[in-house]
Order: sequence, then C-alpha cells, then structure tokens
Amino acid sequence: MRVSARVDYALRAAAELAAAPPGPVKGDRIAQAQEIPIRFLENILAELRNAGIVQSQRGADGGYWLARPAGQVTLGDVMRAVEGPLANVRGVGPETLAYDGAARAMGDIWVAVRASLRVVLDEVTLAQVAGDELPEHVRRLIAEPGAWASRSRAARASGDGDRS
Repeated sequence: MRVSARVDYALRAAAELAAAPPGPVKGDRIAQAQEIPIRFLENILAELRNAGIVQSQRGADGGYWLARPAGQVTLGDVMRAVEGPLANVRGVGPETLAYDGAARAMGDIWVAVRASLRVVLDEVTLAQVAGDELPEHVRRLIAEPGAWASRSRAARASGDGDRS
C-alpha cells in the first residue's frame, strides 16, 4: 500500500485538530506544527470540510476544528475524504472483480486486502492517535517480528530479508 503525501498530511492535520483545545485552530498553526505546506494544507482542509470531518470559520477569530468528537472520526474516514476508497483495483471495488483460470482467487485476495486495511484504519480514531493510545490489536501488529523491517525487491528476488 502506498500512502500519498495528501493522505499523510490530512491524517497529521486531523490529529493536530484532535489534540487541540476546544475552539478554532488557524491553518498556519497546523501547517507549522506538522511541517505541511500551507497551500497544500488549505486544499486538504477544504476537502475535509466538504466531507463533514472539519468545520471552519473565517476571520480574525476563525480557524478549523473537528465537526464531531475525535473519538468518532476514524483514520479511514479521513483517508476516504481526500482520496476515495481505501482499496480499489483499476478504479473499481474489489468485490466487483472476477478472474478466470489460475488467477481466480485474486478477487478474494483483493477483498482480503481491503478487509485488513479496515481492521486498522476503520478501528483507530483521531482521539487514539492524538492521545498515543492505539488499540491493543494495532499494538500487537506493530510488535510482530519483522513489522518494522522493509522488504526490498532485491531481498525478495534473492529470497533473503523481509518483505514490506
């Protein structure tokens, strides 16, 4: 899975809003705290606003805030708001795919990939990220041997090393 800069920035900005005290937060403050280019951030915040994840107010006392409690907004919600479905193949949902012959199982594989993404992204909230209180099932995943190791193409080709 590749995570775009847009998704990374959106999640970091949303976590910043989740950690902020009640009230509007200026875009400049979010951009500075997370080292996100302000123009890029403004576009992302507009997408999050259109998706109903953040609200905003213009003016001297304006800024951005979460539209609902941080415990009710998942990472998957944020990702879908800025990039669409968590997993698709050639632009369609994996449940719609059918393969023939030796690749017949690939449709099931793509559905399983989406389900595994949902186990993390739809079950971790902004409140948990901002509070550094990840759910136990996520902590178990990151504690697995090899979870932190990258698996390069060269290592895969030679049969050595871990795979990402």
